[in-house]
Amino acid sequence: MLSEMIHNPQVNADLQERGVQFLQDTYGKQVIPFEDLTGDDVVIIPAFGTTLEIEKLLNGKGIHTEKYNTTCPFVEKVWNRSEQIAQKGYSIVVHGKPRHEETRATFSHASQHTPTVIVNDMAESVELAKYLTGEKPAEQFYIEFKDRYSAGFDVTQHLQRIGVVNQTTQLATDTQAIAEYLKGVIKQHCGLTDSNIGTRFADTRDTLCYATNDNQSAVAGMLETEADLAIVVGGYNSSNTSHLVELCEQKLPSYFIDSANRMLSKKDILHCNWRTKEETLTNGFLPEKEPVKILITSGASCPDAIVEEVIKKLVSFFEVERSVDELAMAFE
Repeated sequence: MLSEMIHNPQVNADLQERGVQFLQDTYGKQVIPFEDLTGDDVVIIPAFGTTLEIEKLLNGKGIHTEKYNTTCPFVEKVWNRSEQIAQKGYSIVVHGKPRHEETRATFSHASQHTPTVIVNDMAESVELAKYLTGEKPAEQFYIEFKDRYSAGFDVTQHLQRIGVVNQTTQLATDTQAIAEYLKGVIKQHCGLTDSNIGTRFADTRDTLCYATNDNQSAVAGMLETEADLAIVVGGYNSSNTSHLVELCEQKLPSYFIDSANRMLSKKDILHCNWRTKEETLTNGFLPEKEPVKILITSGASCPDAIVEEVIKKLVSFFEVERSVDELAMAFE
């Protein structure tokens, strides 16, 4: 495989146990040199997709990537939409984590057709807008956004007509907020109205991944329930899972774990900080009361079996009348 199939440790460990090898890590660092590959090898493109440069390199070795391409259809939809608006003269602003493999792939595909730049969050979007309005000197852009703009990007010209697309595992609400902010800046700077803003800003709301958005909306709805804490299950390098933790911790004590084994006892849990990816041991994560109400959710790439193991482990800490299997089935 070019890299991890999905960002879930159990799934990837299972693949490796079956003899599958990963050529790169999540951030594109080479694990197995491309020079070692031959035309007889099978290389599978993961759900995140890959860059045009890597596709060309593999095809040049006689490896037919189109036969084993598992790129997510929602990711390809972003690429296709980028090409469509590029043909109409818009530049692309990609909302994504610059080092994430999906963002790198989307940047590669978009920049083939039009000037492209990556923003990580709203704060960077605010700074980007200052180049659009001329508030910041153009030469500073090339330092501030180093390695995140396409070749030949002219900040004095290529921000005048833009469309915003995203890494599909980002918070959909964040992407929409960034798009609305940049749209508002252009509207005010150019003296446009709702009726003619389309001449400078492309509507790309249809590129938001409904699967990710639905998952985030479901968690938002779940958080309207009174509860004592939340547990989010998934791979620590999973972007969409991290965003679910971000949502949960706004309302509840929240614990990000990748397996039931992280719950060491009824008192102790080893959990991950979604921002720093550092693990912390917390004592007394379950309150000293009964009943305890726990909200549980998981990332898109987390297998149901892992979630069931977490439920069973939690249930084992309490005396309950219903069996663990009954409760796991009720959760489903």
